[in-house]
Amino acid sequence: MFTYKTCGVCSREIHFDIVDGKLHNVSFDGGCPGNLAAIGKLVEGQDAKAVADLLKGND
Repeated sequence: MFTYKTCGVCSREIHFDIVDGKLHNVSFDGGCPGNLAAIGKLVEGQDAKAVADLLKGND
């Protein structure tokens, strides 16, 4: 499992797994639970690089 400590946003941390280049088990500590749970569902099983490229610049 990976953990990313955020800065300047509502959530404190993002937890996720990468298996064969795909995102799994994305969860957030802090922030708006409804929106963040939806993001986790939307990116589940998606290519990690593609998601990073798509969301790049969204602070």
